[in-house]
Amino acid sequence: MTRTALFCSRLVAASWFNLAGFAAIVINAITLGLETYDPVVAAAGPVLHAIEYACVAYFVVELLVRFGASGSAFFRDRWNLFDLVIVAAPLLPGVRENVTLLRLLRLARIVRTFRFFPSLRIILIGIRRSLPGLGSFLLVTVLLLYGYAILGWMMFGEAYPERYGTVGQAMLTLFLLLSLDGITDTLQAGREVTEWAVLYYVSYMVAACYLLTNLLVGVVLTALQEAHDETRGAKASEPPLHEQLARLHQLIDELERRLPQTGKQESLPGPRTMERELLKD
Repeated sequence: MTRTALFCSRLVAASWFNLAGFAAIVINAITLGLETYDPVVAAAGPVLHAIEYACVAYFVVELLVRFGASGSAFFRDRWNLFDLVIVAAPLLPGVRENVTLLRLLRLARIVRTFRFFPSLRIILIGIRRSLPGLGSFLLVTVLLLYGYAILGWMMFGEAYPERYGTVGQAMLTLFLLLSLDGITDTLQAGREVTEWAVLYYVSYMVAACYLLTNLLVGVVLTALQEAHDETRGAKASEPPLHEQLARLHQLIDELERRLPQTGKQESLPGPRTMERELLKD
């Protein structure tokens, strides 16, 4: 390991390095928010642009330091590839001229905060693991909405064509009712058409608003628990640094005992020299 790589490794391992990266992301996000206010842009536009350039410069330096510490292994880390795309994309022709795309890329830098906090990474892994379950949940939700939309069209299509005139309008109305906003007025309006509206809306609230919501919470919590167990198992499988050093010292002592105790021992490197050589390898 060269001196440059060793220096970069120490920088990456330092706690303040991640804190500085997080601070740069927060400052960049605040700057992006301030640019939405026209009076602020008119008063401090050049300052905001200077802060943006400073943040980009820091992100580039951070990537170079991480590359110097990891070498070719830098491209095997997904977070490093994500950071590289986010930082390098605004420099490409055709992208830097598109203001909307540039703002989206600047907004995507906020996602980089996930790499600095393990708890946020667990949430991200949990979201990724919950995608198959969410697909099944969405399918059940669509089927439920479609079934109740057909019934709503049959019961209220003529009385309220703006809400239940078609299956699509009925599904949209029922989807908006998932938040239970205005359910009292809707129920009262339905009772003016038919008394079966009470059974219709009550059964819909139980099935869609309560059962489906609990099902969604269960899917997400299960995925988060699996992600937490996976992360904890990965940490448990990797021995701590002090155990690795203890095994290295034990290996060196074992080699010293097996070496012949002759005059050739004077020309052999000492244990600390051997340890440094092994660490370099």
